[in-house]
Amino acid sequence: MAALRNLFVAVAGLFLVAAAPGQAADPENTLLMDLKSGQVVIEMRPDLAPKHVARIKELTRKGFYDGVVFHRVIAGFMAQGGDPTGTGTGGSGVKLPAEFSAEPHVRGVLSMARTADPNSGDSQFFIMLGAAPYLDRQYTVWGKVVSGMEHVDQIKKGNQALNGMVKEPDKIVRMRVAADVPAGK
Repeated sequence: MAALRNLFVAVAGLFLVAAAPGQAADPENTLLMDLKSGQVVIEMRPDLAPKHVARIKELTRKGFYDGVVFHRVIAGFMAQGGDPTGTGTGGSGVKLPAEFSAEPHVRGVLSMARTADPNSGDSQFFIMLGAAPYLDRQYTVWGKVVSGMEHVDQIKKGNQALNGMVKEPDKIVRMRVAADVPAGK
């Protein structure tokens, strides 16, 4: 019986590490974000922000993020998108309660944009281009880029004098939940 249990544990461990390098292990909690320069793989963190992850997956599955621009991009800081109006003032119309954590805002982390109200996260998010510890415990971290950060780095940067607002901004070509993508697509 113990030998059978040990075999099961060993086989289960192989499946956990069987994901390709740079790929998240859980397709249901992995986003594939296609940018003009290539694909970005994002591991979502339902352990940190279950309501935010559920909402992002819901919006993604509806095609909400397809064609949406990165309207505010500040070199060395972050790239913000997720507003269907492209102005920084729009959203999906559903406000989410804050799910702050101790997870640090370092390069590659995804976090929700919000107003001064901590419970105002909606559809807008940002990808960290560098570390910003002053955001820790102030914004909801919900994911991390595990592959394709070089494509995020190529997103067109905005004007520093205009708080990073981008003229003729780059966009999300398409975003999908990996579990919904047939193998090899």
